Amino acid sequence: MSTQKIVILDFGSQTTLLIARRIREQKVYSEIHPYTLPLDKLAAMQPTGIVLSGSPASVYDDDAPISDPGIYGLGVPVLGICYGAQLMTIQLGGKVERAEKREFGEAQLHVEYAGGLFAGLETAPTHHRVWMSHGDRIEALAPGFAVSATSAHSPYAAIRHAEQPFVGVQFHPEVAHTLIGAEVLGNFIFGLCGCRPDWTMHSFIDATVAEVQAKVGADRVICALSGGVDSSVTAALVHRAIGDQLTCIYVNTGLMRAGESESVLRFFRETTRLKVIDVDGSGYFLAALAGVKDPEEKRKRIGNGFIEIFEAEARKVGQVRYLAQGTLYPDVIESVAFRGKAPIKSHHNVGGLPERMQLDLIEPLRELFKDEVRELGLELGLPEEAIYRQPFPGPGLAVRIMGDITAERLATLRQADVIVLEEMKDAGWYRKVWQSFAVLLPIQTVGVMGDGRTYEHVIALRCVDSKDAMTADWTRLPYELLGRISNRIINEVRGVNRVVYDISSKPPSTIEWE
Repeated sequence: MSTQKIVILDFGSQTTLLIARRIREQKVYSEIHPYTLPLDKLAAMQPTGIVLSGSPASVYDDDAPISDPGIYGLGVPVLGICYGAQLMTIQLGGKVERAEKREFGEAQLHVEYAGGLFAGLETAPTHHRVWMSHGDRIEALAPGFAVSATSAHSPYAAIRHAEQPFVGVQFHPEVAHTLIGAEVLGNFIFGLCGCRPDWTMHSFIDATVAEVQAKVGADRVICALSGGVDSSVTAALVHRAIGDQLTCIYVNTGLMRAGESESVLRFFRETTRLKVIDVDGSGYFLAALAGVKDPEEKRKRIGNGFIEIFEAEARKVGQVRYLAQGTLYPDVIESVAFRGKAPIKSHHNVGGLPERMQLDLIEPLRELFKDEVRELGLELGLPEEAIYRQPFPGPGLAVRIMGDITAERLATLRQADVIVLEEMKDAGWYRKVWQSFAVLLPIQTVGVMGDGRTYEHVIALRCVDSKDAMTADWTRLPYELLGRISNRIINEVRGVNRVVYDISSKPPSTIEWE
């Protein structure tokens, strides 16, 4: 992996993930850390540049998130965005106050200094559309700073230090509404930080293969293989590094879609050189989940179950030290108390793993987003049918059944799920959306069938558009398609008399219901 690294200190902004993505899109590696990251650990990372994110807080709040001011003494370029620019200002001796007129939404930026962050932009016009989101503003610059751009309500909408590589912007370059955002971030990355655009999937493969080889040595590794994109790419990448030292284990949890287990095993045995063991754990998981309604407890019990099975199978393989799994960056972010807050939810392969686990983890995709994993999979030579499958949660249908997990309720959801996927594929929508699936709700409603009263289950249909699962919007499916799906489920799935469509976005909702 490239030795270049842009470190983003997160102060709680909803768009911090976008900053990381926009930097990576310019083929420079970036990663996010909480603003509480100790200075010595930050320095040990040897960042090529540092970005201070936005925040819903105000710098003058009693409990305002404040990073160590020692970052300005590391000799590293620093970019402050919105709150980050205001924090930089007060930490270096300037003044920030509540603005008389707040700026939220579209604004016109007047560039006064056609260099630094604005190098290479058209000189005429000097006004550019940007996106603002702040109630405070910089009122007095810190010593050594000068104004680079203004807006109607921000006299210091962009600032720069005359001698040090410190810059700040009051607007958000990471959002699509800021039309010059890519250029501004590029000028920071390449102009101020001196980065090279060399973080590619090819370079990632070379670096990761070397890291896995160095870590594993002559030891054996087992890989949790579900058939999804993440585990498939993990298996292919680790196999490239250590070959026959890898054994893949597919566990049929009994929580899979109809025909999923047979399809996955057939694919890997017929189209890859991977060594795959299949384990039937359906009885185990159904018993472990009996009577469990809390989604966090479901995930933890599933995580415990996977590890028990993996450790048992590892003993059969002999002298296995490592477990490889397809943890992604969004899994990590959602599963930890990242910004001083409680985690959003435990992922079965992150927060759900038991502390007693004897195997050491190998997680080669831990710092990647989903679209980057797909790009990596194609670079590794995996077929498109494996790469462009819709994401399927590790806990399977357990987190798509609200309430009790029973064999009967699983059968009901499987039937509805088959119909959703069939109709999405037949209509040409399967590859257009991020995910499309059915959810079985823990309620029953009154209906009328054959002139008689029914009191039966409700299926919720969930279809979303996304790039990385960190944000998502509900898909505007054609009414005709929604009608076909609903009609088929109600007519073909016994015990269901109502279908509803989920039109909530993430945030505030999550993609999965649990």
